[in-house]
Amino acid sequence: MKSCQSVYSMTAFARTQHHFIHEQSNTQFAWELRSVNQRYLEINFRMNDNLRHLEMPIRQQLKAHFARGKIDVSLSIKQSTSASMQINMATLHSLNQAICEVQMQLPEATALNPLEILQWPGVLQEQNNPLSTDDQALDKALLSGLEQAIEDLKAHRAREGSALKTVIEQRCDSLESILESLQPILSDIQAAQVSKTRQRLATLQTNVDEQRLHQEIALLAQKIDIAEELDRLALQIKEVRHVLNSGEPMGRRLDFLMQELNREANTLGSKSVDSRTSQASVDLKVLIEQMREQVQNIE
Repeated sequence: MKSCQSVYSMTAFARTQHHFIHEQSNTQFAWELRSVNQRYLEINFRMNDNLRHLEMPIRQQLKAHFARGKIDVSLSIKQSTSASMQINMATLHSLNQAICEVQMQLPEATALNPLEILQWPGVLQEQNNPLSTDDQALDKALLSGLEQAIEDLKAHRAREGSALKTVIEQRCDSLESILESLQPILSDIQAAQVSKTRQRLATLQTNVDEQRLHQEIALLAQKIDIAEELDRLALQIKEVRHVLNSGEPMGRRLDFLMQELNREANTLGSKSVDSRTSQASVDLKVLIEQMREQVQNIE
């Protein structure tokens, strides 16, 4: 079970090597798992055709551990058995005919020793017993080795995820610092904008209905009020922190939150009437984009 504090990256690599001895067979095999970011879980295989019957149990094992990512699965296997010696009858027959012809021509030729005949190239051959790659004991060993490779891949993903979590939390700290810097100046910005509006009207030297003036100023104050955007940004940052500590597959949720954060930062910029809030909007969007790039790699 995943720790409630864990964040998993989708980018990782694992390779494990194994040795399996069963009856007369001696098998060496290696699993290699490569994982990169992907919207959904995608599993690709690279192994011999006579091992294709393992694809379904391999998929089941991977799905039990991973929710997202493109995972390339490679299995290399080398088998050998104790060899038996066998006489090549065709070669022996040809050799015997040649010996007979020599003895007919040279009756005094010494008879050959059987051991000398066996030393003749091609007479004695090694023969390996055929191996069955669908042997149940071997299949069990292969899938057990895969489980170890999966654990190594998870460990790598967890290490990468921990680093990503730290980066995102640092960006959240920076976002919150920007929001905190804006809070004390909101009333000053509104007051300054209202004062500018009064001064412009005064320069026009025209009579303005006082009630109408108050209505226009109230509408202006509403248009330039960014308190709601700041509140929503603060809540979304809080939600990002909550999701990071949920322990569940969180990549899609975080991606959605990045979109919402960016939307609020854009709204803040469009309502800005002060260079400080305009700059804050730009800084927020830069930080949010940095977070979004990191979120793409989180499961």
